[in-house]
Amino acid sequence: MSDAAQLWTLNHRLLTTVLDGCADELAELGLDTKEFFVLAEVEAVPYPAELAARLVVPKASMTVYVRNLVAKGFVRRGIDEADLRRHRLELTPEGRTTRDRALAALAREFDRRLERIGPQDRQELRRILTDLVGP
Repeated sequence: MSDAAQLWTLNHRLLTTVLDGCADELAELGLDTKEFFVLAEVEAVPYPAELAARLVVPKASMTVYVRNLVAKGFVRRGIDEADLRRHRLELTPEGRTTRDRALAALAREFDRRLERIGPQDRQELRRILTDLVGP
């Protein structure tokens, strides 16, 4: 296996482990993992098609996630005043609270893994991940 494939596999295992570790808390909040990622990005990317592109999710799947989040009262769908042809998503107060609690659960779970490395390694990990994600 190539070095890149090994790094990808380790990264995927870490992400899966963290998400599995907080899945029960997300479920208690009324979210599945994919809905959580959508909820976490709505304020930054309020348009469903652009949100699908950012999260690398098919548009049809995004439609289902948005519909679920609207039904749960976490997101409102409205018409964009600047372009009446576009729908714009907005977090409800309950959605914002749920997002914040879900992010806190994820952070706690990830922090448990990060405790295994020192502050310098954390800083280096942040730099590396930022470089890899890019603009």
